[in-house]
Order: sequence, then structure tokens, then C-alpha cells
Amino acid sequence: MHDVLTRSSADIYRSLIAQTSSKVAARIAAASQPFSGASRSELEGLVANVDLDSDGVGTPRALTEIDELFLEHAVWFHHPSYAAHLNCPVVLPAVAAESILAAVNTSVDTYDQSTVGTLMERRLIEWTTQRIGFTHGDGIFTSGGTQSNLHALFLAREAALTRIDAPRPHAIAKLVVLATASSHFSVGKSALLLGLGDDAVITVADDGHGRMRADALAAAIDRAEASGRVPMAVVATAGTTDRGVIDPVETIADVCDRRGVWLHVDAAYGCGLLVSSRRRHLIDGIERARSVTVDFHKSFFQPVSSSAVLVREPRDLGAGAWHADYLNPLENDEPNQVDKSLQTTRRFDALKLWVTLRAMGPGRIGELFDTVVDLAAEVSAHVDADPELELIGRSQLSTVLFRALPAGTDATTQDALVASVRRVLLESGRAFVAKTVIDGRPCLKLTLLNPETNLDDVRGILEMVKDAATTLAGISPDLDETMDDLVGTEATA
Repeated sequence: MHDVLTRSSADIYRSLIAQTSSKVAARIAAASQPFSGASRSELEGLVANVDLDSDGVGTPRALTEIDELFLEHAVWFHHPSYAAHLNCPVVLPAVAAESILAAVNTSVDTYDQSTVGTLMERRLIEWTTQRIGFTHGDGIFTSGGTQSNLHALFLAREAALTRIDAPRPHAIAKLVVLATASSHFSVGKSALLLGLGDDAVITVADDGHGRMRADALAAAIDRAEASGRVPMAVVATAGTTDRGVIDPVETIADVCDRRGVWLHVDAAYGCGLLVSSRRRHLIDGIERARSVTVDFHKSFFQPVSSSAVLVREPRDLGAGAWHADYLNPLENDEPNQVDKSLQTTRRFDALKLWVTLRAMGPGRIGELFDTVVDLAAEVSAHVDADPELELIGRSQLSTVLFRALPAGTDATTQDALVASVRRVLLESGRAFVAKTVIDGRPCLKLTLLNPETNLDDVRGILEMVKDAATTLAGISPDLDETMDDLVGTEATA
């Protein structure tokens, strides 16, 4: 039958992988813009027209359909006009490793399912904790920053509960987490999932640029304790999603040490600084955290998914251990990672990072991350000098926040243009920018994570933004009425 990868199907596998890689390579080489520009209704129709209950059409035809359905309309993060979210183009050694992962289908929850894979992952965890500065740290690979933050805050909750002399439900109701308004949305979501109170996340004042103030943190802890609440954790962010700024970890750690509060550093975005030769100092103090989140699939240029949660004290991971005879028998002395993870079955995603480090070395990864941070500084200077654009703050990493300022428009119109400009560019497929809200006002956001993108490429995006904003502002006072016509014009331009 040869439907399953076995010894007898090895030749078929070799042929299919060659055909598939050829199709993908052709699409990558031919991509003239980050997206086809197909409308959502058109895409919905294409998807709905596929009969998933029909007899199989055979693998070659199925792959041709995927080429025409998915690859034709995929969003290409490698294109220089993609600058929307924290999606990176991926390095080739990691892509090669991904093909190995899929074929072998290792699960690294138990040693007898992975053998050397478990040992390789453990070595990478040790390598990462050493880069952070943990003397005897530990950790586990996860699906992404949201899971890593949830896991860290779960461990913090369990540690805090040991200090409260009250029944568990009453003790949980006392717990609070302290973070800035710029912290990742997963902090609030984790509080919900962990059963904390609706008011459990306390917002700490920042310095006006999105970075936590240590004095405001100390005052917030005082107020929480005075009202009978128990600070469970402080979340410092090393690379906020919107502003790309870094909380002062060293001074925050001082406060947490004095007050005996768990410090979690969310370095999902900023973990590339761990291998930067020029900017590592921006996260000084991270070694004093009790737990750290890193996302290799952001600033280490790895394919999704590749994240990890790291702890300074290995015993902290034991709070999530759960026994099952078929997985972690008590008499078994084999290395067993299901005791450390929130997941059971878990892909060997560490292999991608392993191959990348061996192929390129950590220094080269750091250079690539420094390149995108340098580009963001150049783009910020360009935006700041352009009278048709307004720069919103300065990033320490690779984001640029701005607004378009068409001649003769007021702040209300400029705010309304943000969503409209983003939609025009998205639906034309020519460029991707994101939108967010800073200090109560909407703005556009560039997230620059492509080391191959240069200043001229970004200037091209900014020119599209300005052209769209000027056209939208001039056509009609009701921007929504002009959108469909303008999207069609942009798509055929």
C-alpha cells in the first residue's frame, strides 16, 4: 500500500520530499509580494469547494492541490514587504531539521520514545540556562511563549501557595501578578486559566515609554499586601510586543529579592540578545529571575514551534509532576521529561535549534538579530525625518511605531486612517503592516525580523503607507465607503 512511511516506502518518501521541496522552492523564488491579494470570500470558496469526504485523489494530486490552494495564497514571511508581526523567516539548517522531525516523528516525553533526542534536548536546555546565567538551571521546550508564560506562572502559583495558611481556594483568591500594561496578553490569560481572581493582574506604572518603573513596582506590592493580597509573581518583559522595549530587569530583581516575590522574565522576543555580541547588556539581571521564557521561533529564526521555559532552581519544575505507571513508573531511573512538561506527547523541536547552532554557531545567530535591530534604528530615524510620518517612541529591539500624516488632516482623521491603511495594504497583498494602540491612540507598527530586508525595502513599504493614507483621506470623509474600490485599485497597480 505504501501509505505509511516504512522501509518498503523509503523510495516513495524520497520522491515525494523532492517533489514537495521543489514546489515550495519555486513558490519562494517567485514570490513578488507577501500575499496573493485574494479576498477572504474567494479563499473561503476555494476551501469550501474541497470535498474532504470523497475518495482519495492520490498523493501527487493532493500535493498539486496544496500548491494551488495553500502555497499560492500563503503569507510569505521571507518577503521584504512583510513587516507585520513577530514572524521571522527561518534559517535553512532548521528547515532541514524540520523535515527530519516529521519523518521520524519522535516524541520526547519519555526516554524510551526518544533516547538520544531526550539527551540532546536536555543539553540544549543546559546551554540556554548557561546563556541566561543560571548556575544549575533546568527547563523544558514548549509550543510557544504563551505556554511558557502559563507554565512559569503555574510554578509561581504553586510556590506562593506554600506560604499561605488557608484552604487552597481561599489562598488562590489572594494571589496577584504584577506587570505593566505592555506585558504580553498571555499574562492575563494565564491568570484566568490558573483560576486567579478577575482583578489578579495588577498594572504597574511605566516610565512613559513602556518600561516598568522599579519604584512603582515596590509601591504596588505595598498596596497589594496592605489590602490582604499576596504577590505571586512579577512579570518583567524583555521585549514588549508593541514597543519592543525592555523592562529594567536588574532593578526589578532588586525589588523582588527584597520582597521575596517570584520574578518571571518574559524574553520571548528579546531572547536573541542572549547571543548578541553588542546588546547582551540590555538584559543584565536576567540571571536573577526565578523563571524565563524564550521563543527561539522569534529571534533565533527557527520554524514554529520552538520555545522554552527555564527555571533557576530545578526543583521548581517538580510542582507540575504527575504520576502514571505507563509513562513515569516510580522505579524507572531513565531521564523522563513528562515530569517537567505541561504536555505529554511533544515534538523534538529542539533538533531544529541543535542543527542551527552546529551549522551556524550562536555568534552568527546573534549577528542576524543585531542586523534587524540596527535596521529598526535606521527606519526610526527615517520616519522621524519624514514630515508625512510621525514616529511613536523608540524601540530597543526591532519594532517601529508610527502614523501617517497626510496634508490637511487632523488627529481624528489620522487615527481613523490607521486601520484603513493596514487593510488596503493587506488586501492588495503588496505589504503587511500591523496596527496597535499606544497611549489610547491607534498607530501602525512595523516588526522587522528579516535580516535580508534593508532600508530601501522598508522605505518602499512606507511609501505605500503614505500613498494609501493620502488617497483615503482625499476620497471621502467616510473612509469605510472607499475601501473596496481602493483595494481593487491597489491590487491591480
